[in-house]
Order: sequence, then C-alpha cells, then structure tokens
Amino acid sequence: MKYRIAVLLTALVLLLPLPVRAADLDAMIGQMLMVGFRGFTAPPDSRIARDIRDLHLGGVVLFDYDAALGRVGRNIESPAQVKALNASLQSYADTPLFIGVDQEGGKVQRLKKEYGFHETPSALAVCSAGEFKVRMAAYMVGSTCSAGGFNLDFAPVADVNADPDSPAIGKLERSFSDDPKQVARCAEIFMGELKRCGVLSCLKHFPGHGSAGTDSHEGLTDVTDTWTEAELIPYRELIEKGLPTMIMTAHVFNAHLDPEYPASLSKKVVTGLLREQLGYEGVVVTDDLTMGAITKFYGQNEAIRLAVMAGADILLFGNNLVYDEAIAGKAHAALRRMVGDGTIPLKRIEESYARIMALKAAIR
Repeated sequence: MKYRIAVLLTALVLLLPLPVRAADLDAMIGQMLMVGFRGFTAPPDSRIARDIRDLHLGGVVLFDYDAALGRVGRNIESPAQVKALNASLQSYADTPLFIGVDQEGGKVQRLKKEYGFHETPSALAVCSAGEFKVRMAAYMVGSTCSAGGFNLDFAPVADVNADPDSPAIGKLERSFSDDPKQVARCAEIFMGELKRCGVLSCLKHFPGHGSAGTDSHEGLTDVTDTWTEAELIPYRELIEKGLPTMIMTAHVFNAHLDPEYPASLSKKVVTGLLREQLGYEGVVVTDDLTMGAITKFYGQNEAIRLAVMAGADILLFGNNLVYDEAIAGKAHAALRRMVGDGTIPLKRIEESYARIMALKAAIR
C-alpha cells in the first residue's frame, strides 16, 4: 500500500510544471533583445560576441553611419566584409540570430552603392512606377540582404503618405503612397519578394507615422490631431491575409488611442488594437528605444517595463544615436530583476519567447 502511494505521489510530481531554471529564463530574456554595436569585425573576445554567447542575445542590427560619432564607419564597409561579419556573429549563437538592417530603398538603405552594394529607388518612386517596379526593387533588396548574411529587413514601410512634408516619412519618400490600399498592395509585393529571397520582413511603423509633423528620433511625436483610422488599412488588410511575420511599433503619441503613453509603450495600442482588434499573432518589435521620443521622457528601465507589458516581444536598442557598449547586459539584467520581483510576470516572457522561436523556426 505504501509503495502504491509513493508511486502515485511521484507521478503527481512529474505532472506538475517544473520551475523555470535560471538558465532557461536567461535564454528567454536574451531572445527578446536586439542591439546595435560598433565594429567591422566581431572577434571571439569582442563585447558583442560575448553578449551573444553569454546573454543568449536574440538579434543584432547593423548600420553604416555612426550617429553618436557623426561619421561613416560603423559596421558596413564592403559586401565581403559584411558577409564575414554576419557569419561570425551567427557562429556565436546557440539559437539563430536575427541579423537585421534598414534596407528600404531611396534615402534609407544602409547597404549603399558606395560600399559596393546594389541600391534601389525609394518606396514612393517604385510604387508610383507600377507593381513590376516594386517587385524588381524588392527582389534586389532581398537578394542583396540574403547574400550579405542578413535574415531580417526592417521593411517595408506601411505608413500612409498622409503628409508629404512629414520629416521622417513623406520628405524621405519612405511611404509607397497616399492611398492606403495602394500601400497595402505594394507592401504585400515587397514582403513576398523578401520571403522569396529567404529574408524576413518587418512592417513599420504601427499604428501609422505618415501624418507626423515631427521626427520621433529627436523627441515627442504627437499625431493626435493628424492621424486617421485610414492609416490602419494596410495593417488590417495584410493581417487578414496572414502575411506579416514581424511588425514594428512607432514612438508616436495619439491621445485618441492612449491618453498616457506613446504607441510603442501602450498596452491599449499593442495588445488592444494590434493583437485583439486586428488579430495579429506574430512578433512585435519596438522601434529603437534609444530614440529621443523615449529617452527624453522615460528612464531606460521604465521604457523596458512598459514596452514588455504593452505586448512587445523584441526590444530594439539601435545603440547608435547614443552609444553604450554595455546596453545588452543592462537591459538583460533589468528584465531579470523585474521578473524576479514580479514586476513583469514570467508568463509575459514565455509568450514572447514562444512567438520569437516560432518565427526563427521559419528562417532558412
């Protein structure tokens, strides 16, 4: 009888959920972080190599221009150099890295002709020239990224060109069109060509940056009086087709959507609007959390907490406008403390980790 009771108790214990080990939590937190770094190479003893190995870093982003130093010379020098750099970065990862770059075309492309890469026209130029031009440009972008070892392009821009004079969108011709349905169509083509090249796409900047009269790189961007629901049309149509794999949130403030927080830190926008109302189930990445719209109003730890609790899966630290070599370690430690003291429920980390790993399984 005692033996049977012992067996039953053992079976019951085996059925109970095991506590998350420290290593498991560290890995899950690490996968939620994507950071920028300095260097044309990443030797085994470099800070970025150690962060990838020790913190289980989920992703990196490369730039050609170092904004903090005000000069060219960050990560991108030539096709051969970039390919070697990205290969070395991947070699340090026990889980495949997201290696991302902003390669939209026009004025926003880090892989430039002057470094030996193929450039493409702006989103506005190719979309106005017809779908074939969009397809050609997108395939060129995808093949260029793939050849360089990138598996993620922070493109296409799904913002509607509501204000042609918008400093961050319209003036740079980053939007496909002032017609939301045309934006959706051109974005769909662009995403399809990136996928054909084995590169993940990332729609940006939810819930719409095209009507903004200021640049969120520099400070508060309030679209309360300019944003319209028409700016959601590209997202709604593409989500209904099940196409987006990653969506980037914007650091725009809209009192009609959330009277307290900008979209990237807003649970009402990320969870309420994007996930619950529009039905998006994929990965959400923040825009760069070192941009002025965030750093001028929120402390780093506060921004991390708000972004995760809003529903973001990946916290992006471009580490370019200002530079902190230890940014990955600081963000990782902050998240670890918040989970430990219950500020952020473990369940939130597990949800994001599951979405990230599902997407990484699709990388080829």
